[in-house]
Amino acid sequence: MGLLFISPWIAGFLIFLVYPIYYTIRISFTRYSGFGTPKWIGLGNYRALIHDDVFWTAVYNTLYYTALAVPVGVVVAMVLALAMNQPLPEVPIFRAIFYIPSVIPLFTLAFIFQVLMNPTQGIFNRILIWFGLPNINWFGDPRYAKLALVILAQYGAGQAAIVFLAALKGIPITLYEAASLDGATLWRRFWNITLPGLRATLLFVTATTIIGSFRVFGQVYVMTNGGPADASRTLVYHIYQTGFQNFRMGGASAVAWALFLIVAVFTLVQFRLLREKD
Repeated sequence: MGLLFISPWIAGFLIFLVYPIYYTIRISFTRYSGFGTPKWIGLGNYRALIHDDVFWTAVYNTLYYTALAVPVGVVVAMVLALAMNQPLPEVPIFRAIFYIPSVIPLFTLAFIFQVLMNPTQGIFNRILIWFGLPNINWFGDPRYAKLALVILAQYGAGQAAIVFLAALKGIPITLYEAASLDGATLWRRFWNITLPGLRATLLFVTATTIIGSFRVFGQVYVMTNGGPADASRTLVYHIYQTGFQNFRMGGASAVAWALFLIVAVFTLVQFRLLREKD
């Protein structure tokens, strides 16, 4: 009877997750345009990746984005959580304000951000000019395209901040009171009480943020289309273009599995570094 009630979920799991995984493994060893019968070529798609400069550019751009967006995002989220944990009457309002960008559809947020960072009329550039800084073409200059994506990523920090805030509520207040009586400074209290208390949450947020950064696609598709000069081409956008624009489904599947291996390695490493001690 229990299996009967969960059978819709089991069917969905098998059809929409397990079978696509098996199918992408299979066609990654074929030459397949999406039409007709796939032609078996063995490791040909994977060998082609090694000599594909565009693929390595996408790998570099994705790693660059991850290396900036993840640590900055985690720090911003933690700072927001610490601020929202203060006993002030206005805090619930700020919690809602900080969380709103996380529930706005990504495509909508990307369009809004594109207008805000417009080099001629955007408010970001007007502020830069007001401070005497140069006017930056965020989406037309290869030097700043990835940085623009990193800045946009911080608009979703409110979601991780709520997770940190929930963990902060679970740290006993008596620990802070005892530390204050012992003369511990604010920094020592954060380093010896808050940070250890957030260890498991930090691991979760970091892992999910890294996985999300490797999957960045919507904002690239809306704002830059991988340009200029492939400066913002990420692995997921490369998969999309390879499979659905160039009709190389086998090659796109090979890139997808290369991305899976990269994410798996990063996840295992961070679990190794951040896991709690026995």
